[in-house]
Amino acid sequence: MSELTHNLMDGAELAATAPVRPEAPTFAELGARQETVDALQAAGITRAFAIQEYALPIALRGVDLIGQAPTGTGKTLGFGVPLLERVFAPAEGGDGTPQALVVVPTRELGIQVAKDLKAAGSTRGVRVLPIYGGVAYEPQIEALRTGVEILVGTPGRLLDLAKQKQLRLNRVRALVLDEADRMLDLGFLDDVEKILAMLPEERQTMLFSATMPDPIVTLSRRFLRRPMTIHAGHTAETGPSPQTQQLAYRTHSLNKIEIVARILQAKGRGLTMIFTRTKRAADRVAADLDFRGFAVAAVHGDLGQGARERALRAFRTGKIDILVATDVAARGIDVSGVTHVLNYDCPEDQDTYTHRIGRTGRAGASGVAVTFVDWDDMPRWRIIDKTLGLEMPEPPETYHTSPHLYAELDIPPEVTGTLPTGARTRAGLSAEAEEDLGGRSRRGDGHGPRRSTGRDRRRGRGGDAGSGPGATTEPGEAAERTPRRRRRRDGEVVTPGEPAVSATGTSEAATADSSGGAAPKPRRRRRRRGGGSDTGTAAKRTDSGTAAEPTNTGTAAEPTNTGTAAEPTNTGTAAEPTAD
Repeated sequence: MSELTHNLMDGAELAATAPVRPEAPTFAELGARQETVDALQAAGITRAFAIQEYALPIALRGVDLIGQAPTGTGKTLGFGVPLLERVFAPAEGGDGTPQALVVVPTRELGIQVAKDLKAAGSTRGVRVLPIYGGVAYEPQIEALRTGVEILVGTPGRLLDLAKQKQLRLNRVRALVLDEADRMLDLGFLDDVEKILAMLPEERQTMLFSATMPDPIVTLSRRFLRRPMTIHAGHTAETGPSPQTQQLAYRTHSLNKIEIVARILQAKGRGLTMIFTRTKRAADRVAADLDFRGFAVAAVHGDLGQGARERALRAFRTGKIDILVATDVAARGIDVSGVTHVLNYDCPEDQDTYTHRIGRTGRAGASGVAVTFVDWDDMPRWRIIDKTLGLEMPEPPETYHTSPHLYAELDIPPEVTGTLPTGARTRAGLSAEAEEDLGGRSRRGDGHGPRRSTGRDRRRGRGGDAGSGPGATTEPGEAAERTPRRRRRRDGEVVTPGEPAVSATGTSEAATADSSGGAAPKPRRRRRRRGGGSDTGTAAKRTDSGTAAEPTNTGTAAEPTNTGTAAEPTNTGTAAEPTAD
């Protein structure tokens, strides 16, 4: 495994983040092998959550499975333990070819799933590799060549590596589609079907999703063989977790940030996630809160992978305690200790609402979810409220001075819209270094000379390349001056100080004669089809008294076919032209 991948998967060990029912079965009782039980016990995990209790007995038998459960219910181990049972570690005869594949919609979710699987398989030395875009190909290709048992990847990068013949999926014995509904939302369903077509027919397939829209149902019917379906936790159909206090306020768009600044100073507030509808809104809210003294960062699709990882690391380690995110970027972020979720913009539908507030109140913990509803959002909110049974169809009109805001969220009455200097105890995003995630894409390494453009390829005065911007001269040569306009006469370039040579070989004086008169203009000549002229033109008298040198065309003073040039005379006059 490359150093980059190793660093990304370190630092967030598998651990129990919420209380478990005392009567819940242990992983050993559910049939997990002893090495896996030992690894989980080292992380403080001995008893299973509900989704794990239902999924493990089915999945360990090799049966196809559909699990409907929201994020944060522990489904990673629900499919992770069966995957670990089906693969062979290097010491057990594994040859390094991927034996299990987990397809995820986002990079953040892929990294988190890979961390959990690596921890659960640590006692056996099972190699787990996250594959995702936004970073260089080479470290991932190097890790594939070294050998891996379980792949966790996003659809786009998996297809890219398969097309480059760097990834072999013909020995995959188990497949997991995690958060399939989000892959549908992101438009990955076609890519998922292409990946499924690369896998062997004889395999176990497990599909997990918080919701089951029609395209996901169709996908399951096509690629799963007589699957068993389980429901666990609170899905979009059953409603959010009862441990989450849900509040909704009708607010004005210009007053939202003032309300947020007060909520962020509530008693007992821990890590907080704020959801916005657009990337621009995420940046704006984060910048405003940063100006008010809060430790905050934004995460959205326009940020590079390094910046996203940096913000998430700072959030997990507590350097910042507020993360402003869009729905797509936040999908798959698994951070324990989130106490508050703020819907800065009203969610589009009930599924989005459930996914958002599912960041708090996870796995039995308590949390607070606040939704801001603008006047234009009321029809949408009423549908969400009716579908989920929230019993809040008419949120109260709320401003940052409203007494019920302070009472319901336990906000001290003396707080203002700015965090006091004494309360600014977190290091902030600047304290988290941004890692180099592998350089640039394979299209170019960013080094070396820039490709020449049309402007760089301009020709010099003599037709030589290199007179454009950035061109260099040889040692001892002076840089060429800017090309000047060229004088032309009869289609020929006239150089100062030299006689002009016509197309027929006759010359003209470049200066006036000794009497001070201007040089006579050449007569207009008619040309015949054969290329000759009607009149034989002789060389005209020059000021110096010498005739022009004959040219290769050899036009004679006399209109003869021999083409003999006129000889210069002592008197300084050239032969006069004669009539035809």
